[in-house]
Amino acid sequence: MTIDDENRPERQRVTLTGISSRAWEHPADRGALTALRELRGFDDLVKAFFGMWNERGFRLSYLAGAIRVDHRQYPRVYQRYTEAARTLDIENLPELYVEQAPIIHSRSIGMDKPFVVISTAAVEKLDDEELRTMLGRELGHVRSGHAVYQTIMTILTGWVTNVSWIPVGALAIRAIIVAMYEWWRKAELSADRAGLLAAQDPSASIRLFMKSAGGGDLSQIDTAAFLEQAAEYEGGGDLRDSIHKLGMTAFNSEPFPVARAAELRRWVDSGEYARILGGDYPRRDDDRNASVTEDVKAAAAHYRDSFRDSDDPLVKVVRKVGGGAANLAGSARDWVSGR
Repeated sequence: MTIDDENRPERQRVTLTGISSRAWEHPADRGALTALRELRGFDDLVKAFFGMWNERGFRLSYLAGAIRVDHRQYPRVYQRYTEAARTLDIENLPELYVEQAPIIHSRSIGMDKPFVVISTAAVEKLDDEELRTMLGRELGHVRSGHAVYQTIMTILTGWVTNVSWIPVGALAIRAIIVAMYEWWRKAELSADRAGLLAAQDPSASIRLFMKSAGGGDLSQIDTAAFLEQAAEYEGGGDLRDSIHKLGMTAFNSEPFPVARAAELRRWVDSGEYARILGGDYPRRDDDRNASVTEDVKAAAAHYRDSFRDSDDPLVKVVRKVGGGAANLAGSARDWVSGR
């Protein structure tokens, strides 16, 4: 069901005063980010190392070829943007641009002064709640510092192309990129949570995924059927499907829409979303006291639990083989002890 702003006053959204980005960061994303933040001056070093990438020139390309959003240009978009920022307690808004593109799309770009870009398709095809969700996602990216590392990802991807004729160099950089793609996909899940917190409308988040997958017309799309697709994708098929999924995702920077919808729904069902709206969330003032050890443990626990609970056929085989190996090792140990 679509809820218009006329039917949902601004006061019904809870302002998350002083909220830290750690509140919405996925455990695997937060573990990596906390470790990077602990390296004092790391961001400055990265920015200096990649100084050959002209951020000012890149921003100028949007200034020249896109529309910068404010109260005069795309006022509806600007209003949703300020509302999302207010809910997430963000005072300094990054610049926002609308670029001509036929698909629903958004991204945050830059190192020193990240800015946000959305497509004309997003403006045309998203209702106010969905648009607020999308803009909240990008604000979440910026607040988490994702824009810096995603920019590095873009640069490294270009390097792979340039050194592809050098086998060793290509393999080394590709290994780094595969790991960064895995982090990036988790960063997107973090941003999905930020978008939900900004709009505080779970149905709008699901509709956004549905429109991203299906082109924008929801008149013949069913939410329950869409979520059934997610369950089939995650656990259906056989080993061949699992191998295909590995190939599909290894060098993909974003999770697929059905998978993102299922993951966000799990987060809501966990009770974490309700706890945050109730005021139980980490504050920015406490970020300096964040524990690297605890965040890394949480990331490890996430992967362990995902492996344990996965319905993927390949993972089931690995669990079975691993369990058999563990039993065999235990039997051998018992035999040796008996001897």
